[in-house]
Formats: sequence, C-alpha cells, structure tokens
Amino acid sequence: MATHDDGDVNSGQTPETGITPGGTTGAFRDVLAKDHARRGKPPVHLVDMSPEERVAAAKAIGMPKFRVKQLANHYFAHFDTDVESFTDFPSKLSATAQEAFFPELIHEVTHQSADEGTTIKTLWRLFDGAMIESVLMRYPSRTTLCISSQVGCGMGCPFCATGQLGLTRNMSTGEILEQVRIAAKTARDGGITGGPCRLSNVVFMGMGEPMGNYRSVISAVRQISAMPPEGFGISARNITVSTVGVVPGIRKLAQEGLPVRLAVSLHAPSDELRDELVPMNRRFNTTQVLDAAHDYYLATKRRVSIEYALMRGINDQAEHARLLAKRLNHYGDDWAHVNPIPLNPIEGSKWTASKPEDERQFLDILHHAGITATLRDTRGQDIDGACGQLSAKYRKTA
Repeated sequence: MATHDDGDVNSGQTPETGITPGGTTGAFRDVLAKDHARRGKPPVHLVDMSPEERVAAAKAIGMPKFRVKQLANHYFAHFDTDVESFTDFPSKLSATAQEAFFPELIHEVTHQSADEGTTIKTLWRLFDGAMIESVLMRYPSRTTLCISSQVGCGMGCPFCATGQLGLTRNMSTGEILEQVRIAAKTARDGGITGGPCRLSNVVFMGMGEPMGNYRSVISAVRQISAMPPEGFGISARNITVSTVGVVPGIRKLAQEGLPVRLAVSLHAPSDELRDELVPMNRRFNTTQVLDAAHDYYLATKRRVSIEYALMRGINDQAEHARLLAKRLNHYGDDWAHVNPIPLNPIEGSKWTASKPEDERQFLDILHHAGITATLRDTRGQDIDGACGQLSAKYRKTA
C-alpha cells in the first residue's frame, strides 16, 4: 500500500507531495518497486526554495541577499551553475554559494542519439543512485524535451516499460528542473544536430505519473514558464502535463490558472478494455476521466490531447475507433485532439505495434467522425525509445 508520500485526496488533508490515492481507497493499488523506501530527501536546490528561504540561506552563509538574484539569473537566463566561473560574483563566496544553492542533483550515466542526431535520450543518476530518463527532440519548427517526474511509476500499465519498474519515489522540483536546464543549455550550445537552437517545448511524458507528484510538478511548471530570473521563460502554452486519468489532479490543475496543455493517456474507449490496459481505471473510470478532461477544456479553453497507444489486435480495430469517436463527440464541441501512437514495444512483450493498415483505418474513422487526430511521430525507434527501456537495460548490464 502506497502511504509514503500519498494522501487520500478525499480526506481534506493535503498530501506531502502526491495526489494519487494509491492504496488508501478504492480498488487501485500503486505498484511499488522492490527498492521502494524512504531514501531521504534530495539536497535542497535554489529552485526548491521560496524567495524567503533563498534569502535565509544566503544570510546563513554570510551572503548579501542581492546575490540571490544574481545566482537565479545565472541559472535561469544562462543555464549555468558553476559559481566559480561567474565574473560578477565574489570568489571568496563561490564555494559556499555553490554548495548552498547548486548541489549536483542529476548526473549523466549514458546517452543515446537517434534520428540522425535530432533525438538524444539521456539516462541520469540521482543522489540516491536512482535512475531516470529524459529525451531531447529537435523538429523543424520546435525543440521539445520530454522529462520525468517520478523514479519509475506506480500506475502499472502492462504495456509500458516504466510501469514494469514500479514506483521508487517522487522527484524534487530541483531534480525535475535540472533536466530542463541542461537540455536548454545543450540546445543553445549546438549539442543537438542542426546547430544552436532554443528549447521551446516541455512535456511531462517521461517516467512517472505527474499527478502523483503534483506539488513538485506544479512548482516546476511555474518556474519553467516564468521569465528570468524567476524561470526559464518557456511559454506555459508550450508545456504539456500528462496523466493516466487521476481525476482529482485534473480538476486541481484546472484551477491553477496555468494555460498548460493536458494530455490524457486513454488507450481504450471502454471500461472493460481500459481496466486491463490502465489499472487506474478501476479507481477513476472512463466517464469520470473524460468528464474531468472536458471540464479542463471548458476552464482553460485549451484542447485536451487524448493519447492512445495503438496495440495490434487489442485496441486498434474499427469498433474501438468508432466507440472512441462516439465517446468524444458526446460532449458536442471540438474539445479534444487524439494522438494515436504507434507502440514502442518492450522486448519480449505480447504488446506490439499495430499494422500500418489498421493505423490508417483508425485515423480515417476518427476523421470521418469529425475528430481531429494526428498519428504521433515516434522518435528513437532505433534506440531504447520507450520510456524506461534505457533504465531497464542499464540495470541488467550494470
């Protein structure tokens, strides 16, 4: 039973970090990793602190408070954490400021490149030895980073590599934002094929269920979208937060006043099928999830992305497409954009990608029903592209 960070969202108590009910109520149970435990907390980073906490930390090391803004500007505007190299910062304070504000939170273990160098997948080691992944992808009109928000995932979807890892722990805001900072620096410095560019989009579609680590994710979103020296200056409209359908999280996000895009990993149009593919459906069924997603659209005026991994002979037939169109059209407005996704199969798994003709038929049925739908461009197929695959492979060989 997951009671480490989670809380019952119906109890009136604010959970320490998470929002998923986990095993506290209902039929769903978080799937925990073998090494799930209280591991201690990551070192506190500048981005984990409130403005008042930053000033207090500065005072504790004998640093004037105006220096805090300098450090924040270096971090958010220049993507730099090497205090010793800051020409506008006194060298006698650099070592203590480095330790107090910029502890190393993520360290690269290995990376893989694909798609002629326009896709870079990185495996990171965290302070406690845990591993997470991020993927940087350059497209003709944008550069997108897919980031992780938890170590592993407790949602237990059987076709997902991360779901097979189980949930180890939530990530701190600092651990989340360090993925963004390093990717932004890589893009700026020409570390991805095509020359220097600007990181323009961030999607919370890596390891973990973002709604299961709600507080840290929202803090990260606010700092990604704020302008320097409070944030990276990436438009909130270019940030996507995904969920398998944690309804309280969707409803809470709708009240944040952030114009981020919501992506719902639906994967099945009926409760019977979705109970098998997405165990959280036993806690919040398709009607509850779609109602909450449509309410999000009404509150934000942002179309919701419906993510749908196509699996051969399981959820990719004509009857599935027709039922999906019926369920979405029930609401009577153009509120959803469906992203059918060719499955990145896990080695040795029965879950495999659909036939191309079934993909085309699925799209055609949605289009004829008036549903906007675009087949997702799958990146990294020549590497361990599905999230969790690189981590799983490294564990086996390490």
